[in-house]
Amino acid sequence: MKQVLITGASKGLGQAIAIELAGQGFLVVAHYGRDKAGAEQTQAQIQADGGHCRILQFDVSDRAQCKQVIDADIAEHGAYFGVVSNAGITRDTAFPAMTGEDWDDVIHTNLDSFYNVIHPTVMPMVANRQGRIIAMASLSGQVGNRGQVNYSASKAGIIGATKALATELASKRRAITVNCVAPGLIDTGMVEEHVKQHVLPAIPLQRMGTAKEVAALVAFLLSPNAGYINRQVIGINGGLH
Repeated sequence: MKQVLITGASKGLGQAIAIELAGQGFLVVAHYGRDKAGAEQTQAQIQADGGHCRILQFDVSDRAQCKQVIDADIAEHGAYFGVVSNAGITRDTAFPAMTGEDWDDVIHTNLDSFYNVIHPTVMPMVANRQGRIIAMASLSGQVGNRGQVNYSASKAGIIGATKALATELASKRRAITVNCVAPGLIDTGMVEEHVKQHVLPAIPLQRMGTAKEVAALVAFLLSPNAGYINRQVIGINGGLH
């Protein structure tokens, strides 16, 4: 059974992706940082549906801890077929009011985690000669959002890192692809009302996306039919630009 590590799988998009992938027959490795109860809820739902899931805990901004936990998990269970680097945070505020801590927390959690989480998984994938890496970016990283200079910077960095890593890992022999998914306004139950009122009129489809729609896109990128998709930033935003 192919294994997929999903960071930030205790709620929101990560939880939806974990449940969808388990339903597609993957063994899900559900990561959480602090929300153990949420991760256990993800696991319980997967198991109730007849799927397979185990839980890992580490801080995605802690490089040494990421390596230690991931190395140990791979040593025990084998290489991951896929990694979905999803965990992230926001610290939204106007740039003049943004503190150094606001900047550092978002960059360390969102951008540094690309290296911290993915780096330990790459060589086992290379040895297995197969793998799919999917980084969750954002429309904010493509066009920039007011009040999100830190978040937009972190997601733009993920896009650049994805494109570079894809060129390094791509070969017929390795069969490893690296892509980005860039959601727009997605209804995860945490979108503030004023954000909805501001953004919805600019969305041609006139609605928010759902977590299940994002999860379905991730599942497709992990499927055999997506083997020729590489180095792409795939938007799921209802036409918002």
